[in-house]
Amino acid sequence: MTPSKAHEHTRILVQAAAKACEDKKGEDTRILELDAVDSGLSDFFLITSARNDRQAQSIADEIEHILKRDHGVYATSVEGRRQGEWILLDYVDFVVHVFLTEKRAFYDIERLRKSARPLTPVEFDVELKEALAAKTRAARGKTAAASSPKKAVAKPKKPAPRPAPAKKAAAKKSAAAPKRSSR
Repeated sequence: MTPSKAHEHTRILVQAAAKACEDKKGEDTRILELDAVDSGLSDFFLITSARNDRQAQSIADEIEHILKRDHGVYATSVEGRRQGEWILLDYVDFVVHVFLTEKRAFYDIERLRKSARPLTPVEFDVELKEALAAKTRAARGKTAAASSPKKAVAKPKKPAPRPAPAKKAAAKKSAAAPKRSSR
């Protein structure tokens, strides 16, 4: 099944958010690809841990900043920023959870979403690149086939006989002509 453009766009946004987590030293960052049947809420959960509340707030700020600046996307809801123990950024198609390490272990969202497919940011990046490369190859194949009309294959013709060189032709004429006597 080929992912839709909206799904690919969501994957790009999740990848950008995961990169922001990495830049701010988020720990044990995971992406959960949620089962569509099980969760009608969103497509992905991005979960990361921070050592303290200031780092958690910094990670959340960086995610918001990157997604606004580079993609023009704003969170529809932000919860828990003041306390910094569990910050939730809701982008509708994906939700970011920034936990303090102890709170993440306590709530254990990964266990609650057993049907979700867990991915590391590296695995997620590889999948996204493969999907985009396949899409590019398919698009290039369609345009190449559409732009070059099929040519009819013609049978090769026998080459025309070559004319004799001028010297040989003159020699043949003089040999064939009758000789005149010189009297």
